[in-house]
Amino acid sequence: MVQHYFGLTLHQMKVYTDTSVIGGYYDKEFQEWSVALFNEFLQGTKHIMFSELTAQELEFAKEEIRVLILEIPLKNRIDIGITDEAILLAETYIIEGALTSKSYNDALHIALATLNNADVLASWNFKHIVNLDRIRLYNSINLRLGYRLIEIRTPREILNLNNNE
Repeated sequence: MVQHYFGLTLHQMKVYTDTSVIGGYYDKEFQEWSVALFNEFLQGTKHIMFSELTAQELEFAKEEIRVLILEIPLKNRIDIGITDEAILLAETYIIEGALTSKSYNDALHIALATLNNADVLASWNFKHIVNLDRIRLYNSINLRLGYRLIEIRTPREILNLNNNE
């Protein structure tokens, strides 16, 4: 979907959403912003990028969390699969010290968001994903390998981008 703003054409923001954001919907600490972001997905003001990896991780979640994604209209959802290229990029993040092998899924989330041209990766994982030093490492690896920079933010920050706060 395309919006027109003062004569400019803007595309709908594509937000790669990791499992922490979906789980945050029912977490008192993160609920306000996760729910607000989901409302934007429901309304179509932003598109959710939903990966096969996130779907796999949600298999272990409570049913109320698993079914949230089903509420988002398909026209507002971009489903993405796991590719060999994403696996290789995730492994490179680990080999080069951005993350350890214990955080493989986090590395794969970042690789999937990068390779699928997400406008931003949304996460509440402050240790491994929304971490300035690590973001710099991911992006230095991405640039050296010819990939784009990846923007990583919390849902609260993404909402603020639209609300001019």
